[in-house]
Amino acid sequence: MVKRSLQASAPGIQVAKRAFAIKGWTQENLAGEVNLKTRQPIWRFFTGKPVDRQVFMEICSILDLDWREIAENPPAEFPEPGKSLITMGMNLDNVVEQVRSQRHDTIQSRCGIIQLLDIGRPVNLDDIYVDVNILEELAHQRWQAIEELQKLAPSEFDRIGMGAVNRRQMAGTAAVETYKKLRVLGKPGIGKTTFLQHLAIQCDGGHFIPTQVPIFIALRDFAEESRESGRCSLLDYIRQLFVMAGVPDPSTAGTLLRAGRILLLLDGMDEVINQDMVGVSRDIRKFSQKYHQNQIIVTCRTAFQNPKLQGFTDVEIAPFTQDQINIFVRKWFTNLGANDHQAAEAKSAKLLGEIENPEHWKFRQLIVNPLFLHVACWVFQCQGKLPAKRTDFYKQGLDLLLYKWDESKGIERDRLYRGFLLPEKIKLLSQLAAVTFEKGEYFFEQRVIERYIEDYLCHLPGHNLEPEQLQIESEAMLRTIENQHGLITERTKGIFSFSYLAFQEYLTARKIVASHNLRALENALEGLVSHIEDPHWREVFLLTTTMLRSADSLVQLMKQQVDVLVSQDPYLQEFLTWASQKSQNLRTEPKVATSRAFYLALAQSPHIMAHFNLVATLDQGLFLDAALDHLLLECSSDHSSGFAHAHACGEALNQTLTMILDAGLYKSLEQLQEQLPMAHQTLESSQSWWQEHCASWTEQLRSIIAKHRNYSSWNFSPDQHQILQGYYDANQLLIDCLNSNCEITAAVRQNIEATLLLPQGELEEREWN
Repeated sequence: MVKRSLQASAPGIQVAKRAFAIKGWTQENLAGEVNLKTRQPIWRFFTGKPVDRQVFMEICSILDLDWREIAENPPAEFPEPGKSLITMGMNLDNVVEQVRSQRHDTIQSRCGIIQLLDIGRPVNLDDIYVDVNILEELAHQRWQAIEELQKLAPSEFDRIGMGAVNRRQMAGTAAVETYKKLRVLGKPGIGKTTFLQHLAIQCDGGHFIPTQVPIFIALRDFAEESRESGRCSLLDYIRQLFVMAGVPDPSTAGTLLRAGRILLLLDGMDEVINQDMVGVSRDIRKFSQKYHQNQIIVTCRTAFQNPKLQGFTDVEIAPFTQDQINIFVRKWFTNLGANDHQAAEAKSAKLLGEIENPEHWKFRQLIVNPLFLHVACWVFQCQGKLPAKRTDFYKQGLDLLLYKWDESKGIERDRLYRGFLLPEKIKLLSQLAAVTFEKGEYFFEQRVIERYIEDYLCHLPGHNLEPEQLQIESEAMLRTIENQHGLITERTKGIFSFSYLAFQEYLTARKIVASHNLRALENALEGLVSHIEDPHWREVFLLTTTMLRSADSLVQLMKQQVDVLVSQDPYLQEFLTWASQKSQNLRTEPKVATSRAFYLALAQSPHIMAHFNLVATLDQGLFLDAALDHLLLECSSDHSSGFAHAHACGEALNQTLTMILDAGLYKSLEQLQEQLPMAHQTLESSQSWWQEHCASWTEQLRSIIAKHRNYSSWNFSPDQHQILQGYYDANQLLIDCLNSNCEITAAVRQNIEATLLLPQGELEEREWN
């Protein structure tokens, strides 16, 4: 029978005391290293009294001693270091299999299911999990000039981190196999916890790192229990987990740890409150050093950079690629959104098709985050489409980051917002978004954004902070916004931005709409309208329109500003007058403004048929004018082959004649066609005729079209072309605002639609009438 306790021999005590003196510790220090609650076993050890065998071995191991040389009459059958009594006669592989079997139900219950937001039942992890990718190079550790980032167009504000799309990625499991100690970073909702749960399930099933036992620990639970017990010890916590799972011998945990047979998964370092952080991080470091043979993975949010964990490699979970989005959506509808496979495939394909629509590129920027992708699937499941009001989706996403996501997980974070409640947080964020967006600052240096925070704090009631305090508080608030919510993030060293451009735009629009009185709102709307020619502000216009209780004032201001764009150029006014007259002479009645838009675009682009939806107008006259314009373009071009050119013009004229109902125009063009060289003529004679008569023939064509179709050839300067393009785009923005889900009275809508693209003279005449 193996003794349950051991005691040190007199010579062994002297050896142990010398080793203890070299360490320079007190008995309390040594007790802490052995994870003992009191120093009494240490006193017993040094006085030669019996000590629990496992504690005896632990003390000797920490003092770098061989327990056999210290113990009085060590039993011959006592197990080798790294083994416990329950494993005598069993190799470690058998122990791993036995403990896995005993802990299987615990791991499946803790890691095999997840609770998705707004889903009223647990979901099997495998039903929804998508393998993640890992970024080895962290964006906030790189150096990059802010001038380079500012050159990026909004459409390039990436999926990974505004211009960081080229960072090398590797599979998440490959990263775990490559690095023994990992700290996995990621934004809120990016899938850090589910990644650890997946590793635990795969390891438990023997499909990944089959020689180890997985242990999943939520660090906030460990910190809370440590606080209540007054003792912070991962080893004790793991032993308790083993006992609760039915592992009979408490020494088994130590046996496996000393043998390097544990896959320790520590989730949510950022979720540990400040008062517990020092103890938790210290214990992780000590544990990692003492049991360095084991694999340890810690997760926390990207912005949570301190405290550092010595010996750990920092990596970051990458946002979803398009393939990962496709897999997630199909899994979601197969397991959560449809009754049969065919219906799930149909819904998946429909949602993915909508996401790929160019007008939804802002959605695509958000749904590379699994949390937002789940919300998009849920909304689509309920409504059958993406939300008509993007503001609703953005609001839900903002609420998730600010409080709902933590609330759903039962996380309570430190309050470092000067006591700010949710409305105050949104006001601050809206202020930061508006001031940076107004200045075109998608990226901003740390000190710049801190000054904006200082300005906000200075205008709060009861402000009495000294400048030095103000600077310290602004820096702390910036880090809190980054750490807790992930709404502002450090892109590269010392350079920040909003995590998602969509949120910067949404918060900017929200700041405009939340103006505290009518006069302030009018000023804010006037300021917004001054940006009507800037394409970067397009989304803010659309969001503001849908958020206003009444958008009448905004669209009327937009209409006035649009008309001003071309009001000072007589030639452009003449052109608009011509377009208005042309639209009034149409035989059918499409929206008159649509016809005016057609002629404006026709003068701007020779390829109007490719850009304008003529079918929607159902007017033969528009088709004919487009065909005639194409014919003139063809005949006016400089072609190297006279014969081929003449033949092409003849073919274009033949096609045009089939569309003409006007007898006079038809006869004139038919006579003109008869002048072209006949097909049976020789190549030489055809080329000779075309070279001699091309210019006069084309001029006759132009005169006929001008006579019968009121055609004018408009020669705009480069500046006028630019003005017209801006005018066209601004009108398109106005129409898009009218067609958004906004509150506009019928009279205002009708008046704006009736006066789109009119010259100044007609606008003034309508006002008088």
